[in-house]
Amino acid sequence: MKPEDSMNMKGRTEEELPDLATDMAGAQASWPASHESRGDGKHEGDQERSMMEQVLDRENLERAWKRVRANHGAPGVDGMNVESFTAFFSEHWERIRSALMDGTYQPAPVRRVWIPKPDGSKRPLGVPTVLDRVIQQALAQVLGPLFVSGFSDHSYGFLEGRNAHQAVRLMETCWKEKRRHAVDCDLKSFFDTVNHDRLMGQLRAQVRDRKVLGLIRRYLQAGVVLPDGTREATPQGVPQGGPLSPLLANIVLDPLDKELERRGHRFARYADDFLVMVYSAKAAARVKESLIRFVEGKLKLVINRAKSQAAPLKRCSFLGFQIGTRGKLVWTTKVLKRFKDRVREITSRNRGHRVEDVIVELRRYVVGWLNYFGISHTYKVLLELEVWMRRRVRLYYWKQWKQPRTRRRHLIALGISPDEVKLASRSRKGYWRMSANRLVQYAMDNAWLHKQGVPEMRAQWIALHYPDQPRDV
Repeated sequence: MKPEDSMNMKGRTEEELPDLATDMAGAQASWPASHESRGDGKHEGDQERSMMEQVLDRENLERAWKRVRANHGAPGVDGMNVESFTAFFSEHWERIRSALMDGTYQPAPVRRVWIPKPDGSKRPLGVPTVLDRVIQQALAQVLGPLFVSGFSDHSYGFLEGRNAHQAVRLMETCWKEKRRHAVDCDLKSFFDTVNHDRLMGQLRAQVRDRKVLGLIRRYLQAGVVLPDGTREATPQGVPQGGPLSPLLANIVLDPLDKELERRGHRFARYADDFLVMVYSAKAAARVKESLIRFVEGKLKLVINRAKSQAAPLKRCSFLGFQIGTRGKLVWTTKVLKRFKDRVREITSRNRGHRVEDVIVELRRYVVGWLNYFGISHTYKVLLELEVWMRRRVRLYYWKQWKQPRTRRRHLIALGISPDEVKLASRSRKGYWRMSANRLVQYAMDNAWLHKQGVPEMRAQWIALHYPDQPRDV
């Protein structure tokens, strides 16, 4: 799972989304006082309560709902969206809660969706129902504190206060330490091959509540509904897409982290992606073979040998980055290609969308892309990308204007002399060539494009690398 795979709708305010608090209060009004949280937000009686009661605590469920609501997400197999959930909750919660407490609740299967990968293959995601997302999030909030404190400091995925940037920056640190060889291991279909019995054994080390354990196993074995409507069993694996999956994935791979720490290795892991950095090629080859034995023998997972390697650090990529010629982080060639492909798709002259909508979409993509990949020390390449991106926007405008008289009117309005305008407006050259035309560039200069909303990549890169400098640098 890649950090850039996150597809949450972050921009919505709480006022735009349904409020569950009132419905929850009504549905839970009849709960015993011991089942409710205290006013100070702490559970004084947690030791007397079962873990399932803590999961179903009003405050915990409200927090879970806020997370699910903020992420919005697509409907599951029942077709229910986030906006429709409050009415369903108000009507059915007492029955659902009773089933959860009795240990008879049956989660719905997840809905299979396929996400295209850069290599042309597709990655499976499982979309739970909104109800199951709320319950899973409530579970994760109670289970998390039991496990997270014991996780390795070298695990960076889906943990509060840790992120992918910290993971990839370790490559720079290790380069300075002369650890310039690495073991780049790829776990084959990790989320589809997790052994349920082994995972449940790891959970039992911290979780004593049989109802919670039974519920988690039922989530693991809930099955998946394919796009054609057929249902498949899930005898192994942890479906990507649910709030509980990241925690379970970290629990499964925690023994790997502990083994690498025990051996004294420098490494970084983000979900199922990990990189081990060593001093020599010989050490890298040795570590690779021992890792394969540990992962496949102890963890019962599969190493993809075709994609795994023991190689110089500069030849290894990690979360979209690699080490450049000066020992600094740079984005990979594949990342650059994906960026240009996406910008071409957004600014395709055959889309027929309003240029204003195209610029909004372009800005959203470019700003988000740079927020992640902007830590790359590729300033010259970024300037070239910005020039190319602006040319793509000019191309789109030129296509939209289409007729010579329309182009003439716009160019004159943008400051081109009526005596010169025909050199551009009546040109028979193609759209791409005209996007670099002297008059077209003068009319749609950088300042004008910025006013229309076209992102300024250079300014954003400088703000990321030199946050204390004035923003108009």
